[in-house]
Amino acid sequence: MWPKYLALIVLPMAVALSLAHFARRSEPAATSANAAASSSNEWLAHLSSNALAHFLLQLLVVLLAAKGAGWLLRKFGQPAVVGEMAAGLLLGPLLLGSLLPGLQGWLFAPDSLGALGLISQLGVLMFLFVAGAELNLGGLRGRRGFTLLVSHTGIALPFLLGVVLAWGLYRQHAPAGVGFAGFALFMGISLSVTAFPVLLRILADRGLSATPLGQVATACAAVGDASAWCLLALIVSGVQAQSLELASLNVLAVLVFAALVLGLVRPWISRRTIAPQRQARWLIALLLLALACALVTEVLGIHALFGAFAAGVAVSGNANLRGLLVQKVEPFAIALLLPLFFAMTGLRMRADALQAADLWLCVLIIAVATAGKLFGTWGAARSVGMPNLEAWRLGALMNTRGLMELIVLNLGYELGLIGDRLFAVLVIMALVTTAMTGPLLGLLDRVAARDPSHR
Repeated sequence: MWPKYLALIVLPMAVALSLAHFARRSEPAATSANAAASSSNEWLAHLSSNALAHFLLQLLVVLLAAKGAGWLLRKFGQPAVVGEMAAGLLLGPLLLGSLLPGLQGWLFAPDSLGALGLISQLGVLMFLFVAGAELNLGGLRGRRGFTLLVSHTGIALPFLLGVVLAWGLYRQHAPAGVGFAGFALFMGISLSVTAFPVLLRILADRGLSATPLGQVATACAAVGDASAWCLLALIVSGVQAQSLELASLNVLAVLVFAALVLGLVRPWISRRTIAPQRQARWLIALLLLALACALVTEVLGIHALFGAFAAGVAVSGNANLRGLLVQKVEPFAIALLLPLFFAMTGLRMRADALQAADLWLCVLIIAVATAGKLFGTWGAARSVGMPNLEAWRLGALMNTRGLMELIVLNLGYELGLIGDRLFAVLVIMALVTTAMTGPLLGLLDRVAARDPSHR
């Protein structure tokens, strides 16, 4: 066998390579430096002109930066998502564009971002689909009154403070043509969001998921998230309309859509029994449901994100399908697609978006957003008998904004409700309020250990 292999395969290949080598020696010689430079220029030109190669390079850089930053931040006790969010901002014009403008401008050239942007939007749709499915509303039995009071107070007070802030920010930071009502309502909702999926991971990392505090925080965040997205949908539908009549029609369409999804689709899915051999078919059907709902809400003029979230809520009543989505869809969306969304957020921030005076504005907004969540949640929890320290811990957990806040901010930016400077400030607020959750909980633990009377 081996002699035949050598004679029929190895020998002809060796002869062919030898002929190619000696034929090349007869060509005019080029200097090694010129040859290397020419080869490098040709490689870069090919990479720039080849859309697929350029996209794969962008994907590789974004994922390496996101996962590296996530790993590093975990060493400091932060959720990996904080590092991934920060990495997305650092790849944009704000840092990489300031330090290496040529590299940043070539790697993330505006005309090369189309595919990256669309796939990042698909990632957000899938993430919100799974986030909606994780809202186990059936787990609220026996504590609905408490959950509604605490979660809605944690929305109402920050919302009020955001509208008050809008009075001072409107002249300098509202884009031309945006009315005060739309600007103020968006400012209110941007301070009111809690990142339910990120909160779940913080609770798991700190071993709090199965504790009474963890269960209360999960329920409050779930209700708060659903309520905030419903409120945002109404705000967007009203802002998008050109007249009061059209605004009313849009709001009515949103309510009808929500009623159909929650009143018909969710009960039907909840009653289904899923055989193990049919899980693949159900997964395809659920993905089609998410895309169809996203298309409907996009056509209705609110946004595809709301449809994906509503589709997830429709699935949440079936534990088997909920587990299937968490197992099959969530890892792909979080590991591969969401870092692209963080990068697109960073790429939207212009290098000159932040000015020196914006530092004080950033501090003010962080303080107002944190105070609204902390005091609103603490006050409501104390009013129904929760111990003082547990109420403060719950407020610290509700102050986690994370990815949900970035989604809201990008939506407002796309709709033209906020300008570049305010967008940059609010993105930093989202990052800081998420990163401070762990240190706040640690501070409260030290207070409890030092003085048990605070319990």
